[in-house]
Amino acid sequence: MLVAAAVCPCPPLLVPEVAAGAAPEMDAARSACTDALGVLAAARPDLLVVVGPAEQSGRGSFPQGAPGSFRGFGVDVEVRLGPAGDTRSERELPSSLAVGAWLLERTGWADAPIEGLGVGEPLTPERCADAGREIGARAGRVALLVMGDASACRTVKAPGYLDERAAPFDAEVARALGAADVAAVQALDAELAYELKASGRAPWQVLAGAAEGANLSGALLYEDAPYGVGYVVATWS
Repeated sequence: MLVAAAVCPCPPLLVPEVAAGAAPEMDAARSACTDALGVLAAARPDLLVVVGPAEQSGRGSFPQGAPGSFRGFGVDVEVRLGPAGDTRSERELPSSLAVGAWLLERTGWADAPIEGLGVGEPLTPERCADAGREIGARAGRVALLVMGDASACRTVKAPGYLDERAAPFDAEVARALGAADVAAVQALDAELAYELKASGRAPWQVLAGAAEGANLSGALLYEDAPYGVGYVVATWS
């Protein structure tokens, strides 16, 4: 049964060494993520699963202790998905899960075993929900750390340039995630999310599947688009 979830954005810019001179611009988002992880710890889960978007090579399950790094972003920062476990991972974490691992290390997570799941953008809402239901049945008390960004089309300088549909889409994402509105999250338009480069759509819909019947309450901790990309931090508990 899902007992808690934290929704966090996954830009490598959350890591100060990656952001360099722009690091202070993400301070509010980092602080909100720290608060969100506190909600996970307070729920006393038996298992924490970190879910995030991934390209083909980073899809699927990752065991506790799986390594990741930000060398691809020009900095020699390495992370692990919790302490090394019995199962060694031959693959590096995709960047979204590496950011999640960094957040967990930063807050000193030691509250439950950790696993990772990289989710592909093409995964349909129905299959996302199925994956979430499977995760929710994994243990008596399951928590999710859900990584993903909203649209990347909020301004002309955004990665996807300005799209007038981006702000309304992001507003509905923030409302749905902040209210723990399972039906609304499941109803997010996968094609529109793809067009707006919203990497969080599939991970959020995994969360919605896991949360069916859990009757969790939501709280919106942060919403902004400092680089023309929508970042949302929310908790479900």
